[in-house]
Amino acid sequence: MTNKTFNSTLLASLVVGLFSSVVAPDALAACKGTELSVCPAPYDTQLPDTRNMLTWSQSDRVVGFRNDYRNYAGDVFHHGNATPLPVSTTPLKEAHYEVNGQTRNLKEYLKRQNVSGMLVLKDGKIAYKYLAEGNTDSTLWTSRSVGKSVVSILVGVAIKEGKIHSLDDRVTQYEPDLKGTAWEGVTLKQLITHTSGVAWNEDYTQPTSDFAKLTQCEASPGTYACVRKLVAELPRAHPAGQNWSYSSGGAWLLGDVLERATGMTLAAYLEKSIWQPWGMASDGVWHAYAKGEHDVGAHGFNATLEDWGRFGEFVLNDGKLPNGKAILPEGWVAQSAGWTHAKGSVSAAHPEGLYGYQWWNNEVPVNAKNVTPAPDSSLKDSLWALGIFGQMIMVNRAENLVIVQWSTWPQAEPSFSAQPLEASLMFSAIANALR
Repeated sequence: MTNKTFNSTLLASLVVGLFSSVVAPDALAACKGTELSVCPAPYDTQLPDTRNMLTWSQSDRVVGFRNDYRNYAGDVFHHGNATPLPVSTTPLKEAHYEVNGQTRNLKEYLKRQNVSGMLVLKDGKIAYKYLAEGNTDSTLWTSRSVGKSVVSILVGVAIKEGKIHSLDDRVTQYEPDLKGTAWEGVTLKQLITHTSGVAWNEDYTQPTSDFAKLTQCEASPGTYACVRKLVAELPRAHPAGQNWSYSSGGAWLLGDVLERATGMTLAAYLEKSIWQPWGMASDGVWHAYAKGEHDVGAHGFNATLEDWGRFGEFVLNDGKLPNGKAILPEGWVAQSAGWTHAKGSVSAAHPEGLYGYQWWNNEVPVNAKNVTPAPDSSLKDSLWALGIFGQMIMVNRAENLVIVQWSTWPQAEPSFSAQPLEASLMFSAIANALR
């Protein structure tokens, strides 16, 4: 480092310190009650009511999603020794797709998807980066169900370490108090593929659905006990292994199993196994049902845009750390994209199946008509971590491509012919543009 560089760095540090302590003291409140090493920005003074999370306005979603770590108790996972993500010398300049006779460009896509953050990494380099709605490089955005895919990867780490013997293990080996319930006889593989056969209503529009009840538990004291009671008392709907049915209740239970097997919270296990060894740049926060004791396996992972991308790169790298050490079982990522053929997962649009180890198959439907790019192999075997209202990490192994998207869709789960289809088309168009 030259003296000029050193002096510039020192001056910048002093200015930042002066700004933090004198100009914007309120911003420090964003770190209050946490162990975060950097206070996320922007700092929002008014937070929306978590009891109404499913019906927040668009503006409330932006504020709520970047303040999940303040709205709920949380456990911090600390960063490692990061190096800046390199910038590609051949950046993404434009991408187009066509649907319903209309051609859309990237700018139009961002507006139609209510995108507040997007990152495209090609060959590990930043090909495109977009932040809106006041979000910054330090903003911690909540994952919603993208967190399920993070848990899935951590299950693989636990198997590699011998903390979990096999996906053929029964849930009750780790949760003996669930003997005699609908969960008895269910394997971890059935749990991670959402084929347990245990009833769960994920309807985000129905105030009495199981997911709505889970949300109300989260907004009340005694969250862990409330959710555990809800999940433990679920009835059986189908024989285990026969039907696929998406279940945040089952995903919560998988997270609980993982914590019991490792003796660590999800945040602590993520920090130890991936966040620090891989070299993430910023601290993150995981929504805790009991701080320091239990983090929620169904969602609640909060991190910066670039660290979402770094996590995607870790998966793209088959779980190998920078020193070459493999911390996932051999073939784990490929197995995660071995889509279940249980009833409900297979359709005319996705004949290979929709769901794997808590990752989605969201490639352009094979029966899609009058769309460009046409269904092809550009997204073949890509893994999609998807969360309600449009949160995404796509890992495209064939194209060495990772795409992150933060959104506030008007609906939690719109028809596939709307935002999800346009996302698959745009991500395919981006893959084509960067070849």
